[in-house]
Amino acid sequence: MLGYPISEITLLAGWIVGAGVLVGILAGLFGIGGGAIIVPVLYEVFRVLGVPEDVRMQLCIGTSLAIIVPTTIRSYFGHKQRGAVLVEVLRLWWLPAVGGVVLGAIAASFAPAAVFKIAFLLFALFIAARMLWGTHRFSLGKELPGRSLQSFYGFLTGLFSSLVGVSGGSISNAVLTFYGVTLQQAVATSSGLGVPITIAGTIGYMIAGWSYRPELPPLSIGFVSLIGVVLMAPVSSFTASWGVRLAHWLPRRKLEIAFGVFLLLAAGRFFVSLL
Repeated sequence: MLGYPISEITLLAGWIVGAGVLVGILAGLFGIGGGAIIVPVLYEVFRVLGVPEDVRMQLCIGTSLAIIVPTTIRSYFGHKQRGAVLVEVLRLWWLPAVGGVVLGAIAASFAPAAVFKIAFLLFALFIAARMLWGTHRFSLGKELPGRSLQSFYGFLTGLFSSLVGVSGGSISNAVLTFYGVTLQQAVATSSGLGVPITIAGTIGYMIAGWSYRPELPPLSIGFVSLIGVVLMAPVSSFTASWGVRLAHWLPRRKLEIAFGVFLLLAAGRFFVSLL
């Protein structure tokens, strides 16, 4: 099959399916289905499969972005139908966000893996802090700032999303709520921003990893594993219901603390790999 040994493809598929089960359960349990969970899980899978250290993190990020494309599109249209999307904010943010994604994808073609590990470590610590200590204490203002600063926030969201393999919702949600936007509107607007971020990021990582094909697993297009995308997305969607059932057994605050601890462990794992 395309010159790859069947045994190698089967092994990769088996590990991806197993990872998809874990990602689905964690996503359902913690209410988050993005790269914050997918990237650290894929990192361990690709480590076991022997993907070289210098391209492993980039492969995790590119694959994560591709996996969550359908989720962001479905989420955006669902929120749009309910009229919760802040259209003007989306217009100001999306183009700078794509610019940030492109910069991150360019970095993926030559920057060392340590850059992406540090970026994910900082991202994980930021989200963990929000989960463990809450967000009600933080405020940047009672209304959104001017166009220039909003454009900068869009660029920053796109850049970090591209460096860590997420749709950007965790970042844009934080910024918008810090300016007094309701959580419902922040989530809806962030879902819309995630559409161009994940699509541009997927294409960018495919192109960025094209010259690294000999080092990548079978059936990869650049830094995107097709097996990972095709198998993990449906499997994780199916097993998410298992996590949801677990979530209803635990109080919300305990779930926030558990997810914060999970992110701290992921951050610690990447910190250790940098030593």
